[in-house]
Amino acid sequence: MYEPYPVPELAREHKRIRYSSLWDFAKQDLRLLAFFLIIASFIGFGIGYFWICIVIAFVAFFATQMRSLYLVNEWISNRPYDVPPNIGGIWGALLFNVYRAQRQERIVQAEMVELIDRAQSSLVALQEAVVLLDENQQIEWWNPAAERLLGISSDDRRRNILTLLRQPSFIEYYYHIDESPDGLKMRSSLFEDHYVQVKMTRFGGESRVLVAYDVTRMHNLEQMRKDFVDNISHELRTPLTVLSGYIETFTDQEDINPRWKRAFDQMQSQTRRMNALVNDLLLLSRLENDKNIAKNQIIEMPSLMNQLFDDAQAYNIDYGHTLNLDIDSHCDLIGSDMELASAFSNLITNAIKYTPKGGTITIGWHDDGESAYFVVQDNGIGIDPKHLPRLTERFYRIDSDRSRRTGGTGLGLAIVKHVLMQHQAHLEIESKENQGSTFKVVFPKERLSFPD
Repeated sequence: MYEPYPVPELAREHKRIRYSSLWDFAKQDLRLLAFFLIIASFIGFGIGYFWICIVIAFVAFFATQMRSLYLVNEWISNRPYDVPPNIGGIWGALLFNVYRAQRQERIVQAEMVELIDRAQSSLVALQEAVVLLDENQQIEWWNPAAERLLGISSDDRRRNILTLLRQPSFIEYYYHIDESPDGLKMRSSLFEDHYVQVKMTRFGGESRVLVAYDVTRMHNLEQMRKDFVDNISHELRTPLTVLSGYIETFTDQEDINPRWKRAFDQMQSQTRRMNALVNDLLLLSRLENDKNIAKNQIIEMPSLMNQLFDDAQAYNIDYGHTLNLDIDSHCDLIGSDMELASAFSNLITNAIKYTPKGGTITIGWHDDGESAYFVVQDNGIGIDPKHLPRLTERFYRIDSDRSRRTGGTGLGLAIVKHVLMQHQAHLEIESKENQGSTFKVVFPKERLSFPD
């Protein structure tokens, strides 16, 4: 946790000395004044000009005070860091306190400079690029890594960062950093086929600190994974289709031995499961590769909701749930109808599969003027809260045995997540074990189309 930098305070004993010395210095002035008055009195009585001598005593005392004031002013103006002149009286107390305050301030400044130097040295040693930007988008400071990764040079001080990093994606990110909490991955402007992850954070108003690091290796590994999944999925599709066709042919034989029929039925079931897995992998790969394609169809939500409800009723025949359809919004969506229908259907079939027979499932479409919500609510087995953060990961299963029994591939919610990300939407999950779950898809206003 951040704590303010400690500023040294005067110790209690020092404070006591300070106040006692102030009285001591004041007594020096009083003794000096008394001395002048006594001398003036004797001389005045002796020569017969008592009051004139008293006035002269006061003038002499005033002259010594003016001399002390002159020395104080000369020291403060010309030699503030030197040892102060040795002056008695109140002016000596003033010099004493000013000099001590200056020493404390210099100690704090030295410690702060040392702290800043250490922080700057640590930033210089980082492999990640660090750039400080002021409220006018101008570059104030950067470390050596920023020169290697972003191409910043000594001539770029006070230069607008948007004239140096001109990629449209970076400009969009700069003005909407709150919409991308994980930062931005973009191509390097210096090296071909290199990628840089950039993340900015606001501080002190509109000033920003930019941190960037090379993610080329991670990008290449991720691309290799995508290519492998894509290729292996395509390669598996053909043999699975052939295998499924032969198994279906053998299963349809009327004179087949019952022992063999059971075996072929199991083979057919597993082949279908493999086909579903391959289809999900291909769909996920297509979603990742097509994320830059515009999705701006007007989707009539009442019609889509009724279609989803009809499909759910057909799927529900073997489960016997009570299905409810709740539509209280007339707004439509802007996006890809096929992708959103697939994501919504995924949430609905999950609710049907993981709710014990005879349960209640409600499918809803609502809006509040600012956002719209697609909701699937059930009273099924529920989910332990510890699993919720990982539900949308690929192949993540709460119960592997149950997933195999229900024919799950472990990719459904990962597909839902990718579809929603491409529509600037997000998924909210509320669940309690043995009480049920609520899956809510939240769409921003930019994705809504309201009737005229």
